Amino acid sequence: MFKKILIANRGEIACRVIKSARAMGIQTVAIYSDADRNALHVKMADEAVHIGPPPANQSYIVIDKVMDAIRQTGAEAVHPGYGFLSENSKFAEALAAEGVAFVGPPVGAIEKMGDKITSKKIAKEAGVSTVPGYMGLIEDADEAVKISNEVGYPVMLKASAGGGGKGMRIAWNDEEAREGFQSSKNEAANSFGDDRIFIEKFVTQPRHIEIQVLCDAHGNGIYLGERECSIQRRQQKVIEEAPSPFLDEETRKRMGDQAVALAQAVDYASAGTVEFIVDGDKNFYFLEMNTRLQVEHPVTEMITGVDLVEQMIRVANGEPLTIKQEDVKLNGWAIESRLYAEDPYRGFLPSIGRLVKYRPPEEVVQADEVVRNDTGVFEGGEISMYYDPMIAKLCTWGPDRATAIEHMRNALDGFELEGIGHNLPFLSAVMDHPKFTSGEMTTAFIEEEYPEGFEGVELDRDAVQRIAASAAAMHRVAEIRRTRVSGRMSNHERKVGTEWVVSVQGEDIPVSIEADHDGSTVHFDDGRTHRVASDWTPGDSLARLSVDGSPLVLKVEKITQGFRIRSRGADLEVRVRSPRQAELAALMPVKVAPDTSRLLLCPMPGLIVNVAVSVGDEVHEGQALCTVEAMKMENILRAEKKGVVSKINAAAGDSLAVDDVILEFE
Repeated sequence: MFKKILIANRGEIACRVIKSARAMGIQTVAIYSDADRNALHVKMADEAVHIGPPPANQSYIVIDKVMDAIRQTGAEAVHPGYGFLSENSKFAEALAAEGVAFVGPPVGAIEKMGDKITSKKIAKEAGVSTVPGYMGLIEDADEAVKISNEVGYPVMLKASAGGGGKGMRIAWNDEEAREGFQSSKNEAANSFGDDRIFIEKFVTQPRHIEIQVLCDAHGNGIYLGERECSIQRRQQKVIEEAPSPFLDEETRKRMGDQAVALAQAVDYASAGTVEFIVDGDKNFYFLEMNTRLQVEHPVTEMITGVDLVEQMIRVANGEPLTIKQEDVKLNGWAIESRLYAEDPYRGFLPSIGRLVKYRPPEEVVQADEVVRNDTGVFEGGEISMYYDPMIAKLCTWGPDRATAIEHMRNALDGFELEGIGHNLPFLSAVMDHPKFTSGEMTTAFIEEEYPEGFEGVELDRDAVQRIAASAAAMHRVAEIRRTRVSGRMSNHERKVGTEWVVSVQGEDIPVSIEADHDGSTVHFDDGRTHRVASDWTPGDSLARLSVDGSPLVLKVEKITQGFRIRSRGADLEVRVRSPRQAELAALMPVKVAPDTSRLLLCPMPGLIVNVAVSVGDEVHEGQALCTVEAMKMENILRAEKKGVVSKINAAAGDSLAVDDVILEFE
């Protein structure tokens, strides 16, 4: 077995590989850029080598720099993780020339399957059903428009060497095809060093289901069930689960057998994933093969008990698989939520900054519950604009789907994260959404259910009452603490009021509290009562309560006359006032937000790629105004209405913060 492995990656996947290698008794080497000098993967590895400036194309994807790190440390093998050089055949060739093992498939398999144009041709020749499209090279935007019309809108423009949603656009008309072609080429060049683009028919109402395969160099190949990855935005997965709630055993076997046959047709040896688009009648179409470990591999590990990283290392060491297809049993259900540094209230645009607070839920391994958090960050660390915005992958397992979802709800409720915009509220909202809980979702879920963007969750009456009761009980505890600190009352509890008005979600709710040593009984005007018990003390940012015997976890922050409470995707200002205070508060004027309708504000920290208009130009609704790049993604900002540009405050190459003014209108 190898004695030392270098991980040619960063972030959570580098940390993940280090864990398996350490369990196998293998030493690890990390590589890092200037931006990652204090990163978690650097701290976890036995050795670390600096490889250059923050941009990936000057550090992590520069093959010569990675090879130098290998020579410096004497690493015998390299695990590439995903992204970066993981599907780069030239990197695999460089390793082979140096006599270093690549923890991944052979060069030939990478070349045939890693290139999406080539892989589709091979799949078609092998009799695998494929999505209609044009696999040839596309020279320019005009040709892209012509081909798009021949294929028929809507179409998907995709980077041949792409992955992770980079270099990918959906076009519904000629204008979007033209713009999408250029943006896809730019993103592909920046992320992968390869700007080739292909076009295929975009299948509407699809489900994204992928098969995990595992093959060795001795002709053995198995599949380890499937993963459903239909909750996506911008073609990047957000929530994955295994198995799929949609497949039956017969379809699973047909997809699995076909995936293994395709892998073996190119002499595949390692872990890999064959992705399919599946329609409502369970017809499936080959989409692509990822010749690497997938981001969502933990859910497969959780339902099969197979450590995929360990298996990859063993295969790279020349060992035959010890697992046969009949040994693979799918046990229970697993869900992965990708925690991203992006603001769901701003159209999921990237967010960067310091993690002022980062406290994930405690990891659990029990007979009926597993909680796992794969991460590459820590409290006080920085989220950089240079890399993928993923912070962590929170995974839960349960004996069935409903239980796994409930474990995920509780884990998300207990995940504390402050300092940057993040998608925790959105993830929580999905876990309670009827389409998700029923399993009746497609890849259009976010576009269909949140067409105007995510604006938080409006809680139902029962949830509002539970939170109102909890806030009243917590306020009582805070008032008792306050009277103790002031020293004004010797018998403080007698002087704390029992009548309060809780203002939440636009409603004033009168309550009365009966307290005892075990908790509080909160009475409402409609005759309902809720029994609240908790060991929460003022200042705690997480309140773990029991309401009528059921658990409730709230993120709590003190504000004037109440709390900011976050729960199940809702972000609430909850005021707890005496009846007289509530009466006076109702007379206070409402603060009016400033008018920014004549300004184009930068929606995220990023780099201005281009400004498409000039002072004096008349623009129309939907017209492209400028392009901002952040975290390897290009974002085109468009006019919301007709107007005339009066001032331009930024130019290509400028770095802007959130809400910096880019353009002004008359």
